[in-house]
Amino acid sequence: MPGGSANAAPLLTATVLPDLTGLDKTFDYLIPETLRSRVAPGSVVRISLAGRRIGGWVLRVGEPANDVPLERLVDLASWSGIGPAPEIISLARWAAIRWGVGRLRPFLVSAGPPTMVRALSAPRVHGPMARADADHGARRLLGDGGGVLRVPPSSDLLPVVLAAAERGSVLVIHPHHGESRLLAAAVRGRGLSVAVYPDDWALAAAGVDVVIGGRSAVWATCAPASIVVLDEHDEALQEQRSPTWHARDVAIERASRKAVPCLLVSPCPTVSALAWSGKRWMRPAAGVEREGWPIVEVVDRTDEEPWRRSLLTSSLIAALRDHTKRVVCVHNTPGRARLSACRSCRSLIVCERCSASLQQVDDGSLVCRRCGTVRPPVCQRCGSGALATVRPGITRLREELQAAANRPVVAVTGRSDDQLPAADVFVGTEAVLHRVHEADVVAFLDIDAELLAPRYRAAEQAFALLVRAARLLGPRHRGGRLLVQTFVPHHDVIQAALLADPGRLAKTEAARRRDLSLPPFGALAVVSGVGADEFVGATGLASARDGDVFLVRAEDWSTLGTALATTPRLKTARIRVEVDPPRR
Repeated sequence: MPGGSANAAPLLTATVLPDLTGLDKTFDYLIPETLRSRVAPGSVVRISLAGRRIGGWVLRVGEPANDVPLERLVDLASWSGIGPAPEIISLARWAAIRWGVGRLRPFLVSAGPPTMVRALSAPRVHGPMARADADHGARRLLGDGGGVLRVPPSSDLLPVVLAAAERGSVLVIHPHHGESRLLAAAVRGRGLSVAVYPDDWALAAAGVDVVIGGRSAVWATCAPASIVVLDEHDEALQEQRSPTWHARDVAIERASRKAVPCLLVSPCPTVSALAWSGKRWMRPAAGVEREGWPIVEVVDRTDEEPWRRSLLTSSLIAALRDHTKRVVCVHNTPGRARLSACRSCRSLIVCERCSASLQQVDDGSLVCRRCGTVRPPVCQRCGSGALATVRPGITRLREELQAAANRPVVAVTGRSDDQLPAADVFVGTEAVLHRVHEADVVAFLDIDAELLAPRYRAAEQAFALLVRAARLLGPRHRGGRLLVQTFVPHHDVIQAALLADPGRLAKTEAARRRDLSLPPFGALAVVSGVGADEFVGATGLASARDGDVFLVRAEDWSTLGTALATTPRLKTARIRVEVDPPRR
């Protein structure tokens, strides 16, 4: 049993969270006198647990708790290095409830250094400095406490970062790590010190002008004077695994706690971002925004039979046969909408409440998987009951394109190698927009499957694909052409792209979600796995079942997250909780 003379230093204990998957308990350990100068909240340490030596994070340092028997405490095995700052641990506690898991470990893994850091170097901060090439809109919003900045798709984002750097150190979150490295190099070229997260974890913690990285950078240990989230609309900012935290929401909370401005930047700000900003948002002049978009050509297919196999239109064939053009064809196929159409008037069958596609179930009725509407199997335009399932026919799509183009066509998917074969015509899923770096024509062969998908964010996600294609093509003066084939040419997404006005879509989306109590005007989560039914029932939240999956709703994120995080789970349960899942 530990002891000592009356003049000995008082006992200190460390509450440690083990770095062990599935174990969410904390344990108290005595801090040896030799380690007292090093151990602090956030420190990475080694502990003895169940006969094993494992790593962990120190969450608290202080005198022993009254209910802890001292004779049962053992010493920390060792101090490994510096870890997340106490304010990051506090932020992680908030996130554990916000995303309904009640577990700290996933967040601390993102916040910790990739290798052990035992000491920090001197800060490399140059301090605030006015810059002539800083973005004026960003500068104004940052001065007002932050907000949403809408920019054209082809905009250079460096001036936005420079505007934030005028205020002092800035934390920049970019959804794609490769592009964040290119931006970091450009910032260095302006004479600023930069840390790329997580590789430069220690440099960021020591202090630099700009810390930049992917979504995990929002957990960086640093002291920013402002936080900037670039491409706020991008799905890559949300963690796909549970807990499904979103870097945008973490950045907003972190900035609020530190009383520093948070700036969200996007060519197509989400409804969630605009709802948060209130009146603190800016857009470019209409002419400037339009110049930042390529030429958009909408191919109206409403006079065709929607169920015909070929996706090749005359406009597409003309582009394919122009051997001076590099053409990228986009066709997302897995997990998308099952479209139905009327054989009489040829219109697509969509939900009159939320505009999603309708699916015909075994009893013949039409069901909307987005809002739950059920109605008879008749066309809402002409009243005919003669319906057909639209089958886009993709098995020979590459061969069709190759025959029409009379030149090689390369198929690209998420599993394709990074090094693509030399070619001037590509076809693939949305991955092709990330693998090919320049094009003269980008054609969406069947955008309707995206527009009418039963996900509540389908419209935003479809528009984000158009934005990505617009960046590939460049501004209007370059002559690039965005070709969009559709049976619903008057859809808000199509019109917003055609008119280079994302605000049209944001207004209608906000109104629809408010009517349906969808985020950000309500909170929802998906619960699945063994024991999900008992767990959902115990939360006391409103829910609906779709097969083995439960959709859970609440008025706000706090109510939803608290109920999900605090409801006990059976030992035999294997539950997955996805708060605000991106693909539901």
